[in-house]
Amino acid sequence: MTDQELRKLKRSELLQIMIAQSKKIAELQEKLEEAERKLEDRRILLDNAGNIAEAALRLNHIFEDAQKAAEQYLSNVRRQTEESLESDIDAETE
Repeated sequence: MTDQELRKLKRSELLQIMIAQSKKIAELQEKLEEAERKLEDRRILLDNAGNIAEAALRLNHIFEDAQKAAEQYLSNVRRQTEESLESDIDAETE
């Protein structure tokens, strides 16, 4: 509506327009708040996903270190067993 058309309207018509606009503003405000809530929820999900990914990477490193320690332990046990067998064989041959 143009300014001229608005000036020609009666008070009751202007009030109806204002009430309709007020309702529309309230409706749009609700939609905006809902969109902001959804956006915040997604941000939280993304933050948590990032935290989960970081935790998984840390766990990966922990498991790799544990695997290396286990391999080193088994290697030492094998070496000690071989040394023990060699010393037993040497003792028997003497």
